[in-house]
Amino acid sequence: MANFGFSRLAVVAPFEAHWREARSAVGAPELLEAAAETRTLAEAVAGCTLVAGTGTLTYRKPEQRVVRLPEFALLVQGEVGRGGRVGLVFGPEKHGLTREDLSHCHMLVEIPTDERQPSMNLGQAVAVCLYELATLAFVTEQDAVELDSQSKDSGLAADSGNLELLAGVVEKAMEAASYSPALMREANRHDLRLMLRRLAPTKRDARRIMGLFRRILWRLEH
Repeated sequence: MANFGFSRLAVVAPFEAHWREARSAVGAPELLEAAAETRTLAEAVAGCTLVAGTGTLTYRKPEQRVVRLPEFALLVQGEVGRGGRVGLVFGPEKHGLTREDLSHCHMLVEIPTDERQPSMNLGQAVAVCLYELATLAFVTEQDAVELDSQSKDSGLAADSGNLELLAGVVEKAMEAASYSPALMREANRHDLRLMLRRLAPTKRDARRIMGLFRRILWRLEH
């Protein structure tokens, strides 16, 4: 992260012994000391308007949009240009991100690798992704004009925290309406997270939808 100019790190539910004993590379102790520690991924990405998980497609069937790393770099440029905040999520070294982790992500970023050896270790994957994002400083003037034009045509996206609140209200309305058996609630919650991220409502739209479902919920409960 320090090599490529990134400084905001959040660590989710780290193994305490390793986390507290970790030593940073020369020139980057402040980055590690300032890292946020959260209990859940939802907390870590709550302020992000675009959340991308990373991984290989070899052992998983993605439920969200898949983009290759070069394409993702341009999406980041557009989102930041609109005033949004982007979160890039990496899983543990051993097994990567889980299906539950990915339900908090708008997309899955794939690093183009040789099919004979698709897996990369965590440090390599982080370095490759951050190098690609760092090169955004060198977009052409024409690219910048096109991205700026796109940003003016759309409102700021609702951040992940607002989407979680919206999902919670919709889920309560579903329960109040006896939408499905209790044993289906976890699956419904998972699908709802993914759907809201696919729809990518603006901040304003998310507020309107939340107000609508709160009114419906009030009616159902009274």
